[in-house]
Amino acid sequence: MDRHDEGVLPKAVKLLWNLDDPGTRGPKRGLSLDQIVEAAITIGDAEGFAAISMGRIAKELGFTPMSLYRYVDSKDTLVDILLDRVIGPPPQLPADAGWRANLQAWAWAEFHAIRVHDWWLDIPMSTPPLGPNNMDWLETGMAALAALPIPEPQRLQLVTNLSFFVIGRARFLRDTIGQAEDDTDYAGILAQVLDPTRYPAITSALTNRAFDDDDMHWEEGDFGFALDRLLDGYEHYMTNYTR
Repeated sequence: MDRHDEGVLPKAVKLLWNLDDPGTRGPKRGLSLDQIVEAAITIGDAEGFAAISMGRIAKELGFTPMSLYRYVDSKDTLVDILLDRVIGPPPQLPADAGWRANLQAWAWAEFHAIRVHDWWLDIPMSTPPLGPNNMDWLETGMAALAALPIPEPQRLQLVTNLSFFVIGRARFLRDTIGQAEDDTDYAGILAQVLDPTRYPAITSALTNRAFDDDDMHWEEGDFGFALDRLLDGYEHYMTNYTR
């Protein structure tokens, strides 16, 4: 199979990489694929991913749902495009900062990009991302490791593992910390229900006010601490690999 055979490419990939001309069927009426995607993002920001539909987008834009299908053939195609557009472009990393500083900046940038549009976490991902933004993120992450004498498969694993960490942390914060009631006394509830003989380690943490530590900010502070420990592991792996 010819890798450049555009006939085998999914519709969403063609649209993402400007290999197809949307809106060629029927007369054009002042609509564009970018307008459709931006309207979907506006709806997602206001109401969440579940609210995004072709009908809802058409209403937002003042068009009929059928008019959208001249630009994007299905909601599935639109969802694939959103998976790439919402995450946006990666950060620009300095060439002389070193792999650890660059991966740290890369991870923070992905974390903040997801937090801006955290409904992105609800977009189904049936295949690995194939759009230009996601490829730019991967390229930037891989480039941060380019000078290291480790095989390409390991570089790819290190970058994708870092991204999985970021996505998991962002999801935890949104679904757990972000949904918690402000007045919920988590530590107080645990203190009342836990048997110290069965949970001595947690009881010790409660007694020493670990859950109330003013230096532990459960959103960005916890992410930063965990990211540093993950990169400590990367550094240990690379040191041992290059000996």
